[in-house]
Amino acid sequence: MTDTTAKAARASVPGPPAPGPAPAPRAARRWRGATPWLFLLVPLTLLIVFTYAPIANMVAYGFTDWDGVSPELHYTGAGNYTELFTRPELFEVFWVSGYYLAASVLQIVAALYFATILSFNVRFRNFFKGVLFFPYLINGVAIGFVFLYFFQDGGTLDSVLALFGAETDRAWLSTPTSANASLAAVSVWRYLGLNFVLFLGAIQAIPGELYEAAELDGANRWQQFRHIIAPGIRPVLSLSVILSVSGSLSVFEIPYIMTGGATGTETFVIQTVKLAFQFNKTGLASAAAVVLLLIILAVTWVQRRLVPDDKVDLV
Repeated sequence: MTDTTAKAARASVPGPPAPGPAPAPRAARRWRGATPWLFLLVPLTLLIVFTYAPIANMVAYGFTDWDGVSPELHYTGAGNYTELFTRPELFEVFWVSGYYLAASVLQIVAALYFATILSFNVRFRNFFKGVLFFPYLINGVAIGFVFLYFFQDGGTLDSVLALFGAETDRAWLSTPTSANASLAAVSVWRYLGLNFVLFLGAIQAIPGELYEAAELDGANRWQQFRHIIAPGIRPVLSLSVILSVSGSLSVFEIPYIMTGGATGTETFVIQTVKLAFQFNKTGLASAAAVVLLLIILAVTWVQRRLVPDDKVDLV
């Protein structure tokens, strides 16, 4: 009896704690901490070499009189910026951006409309999704040449209008108003797919239970859009507006290919390219590029202040 009690007492006494896992060596901990940076090494290198280093060179060239060819360049201080802001004609080209800004409004509205319609159960919706997104996949140079023949005298547009008995002896790219409107329409056609995909992804991310609850409450499609879709895609809509405004200020590809900036279609970027490669004023062109960058950053900052990116919780 006594032996049994003693054995039970010894069994109830807790023994020494089991040894835990040995701490990793210091070298292993350092290697584990450096692993994420090793994965980031290549993309960070590419980002620095092809983005931040050229920007730094551009800022530096803006304070020189470099012609882009000579190995020698001289420091001129703020002379290039003084010349920019004392020549108002260099900023008059921003009026052309108004056409693209108005076109971007139409583009956002159309993309939002198609994304809303095709987010519901519609026949052939996958086909229409491909049709809307396909222009964004085409090379911009190819688009420029295609629409150059589309708008020429007696071209595709005139042939289509002639089928409806409309007058077809109009040169669409001969006057500043018609040329800029035509080029802006081409931009709408090309970039509609990008905004469409952004809006469609945001709409499809909204929980389906919200639509079911809204239908049970008797909400129609417009009420669902107003109270469910519009608040749910507000961050994406804000991003799309920022991209549209910045893109309107820095238009280059379509007008440069189709008109080369002629007939009043010259944009600020086309003007900057001409300063650098046609007039050999790389220093002045670099200063103009810096000014454009600052304008875009300022516009983006104002937009973010006016429309803050608040978190939306629909559930």
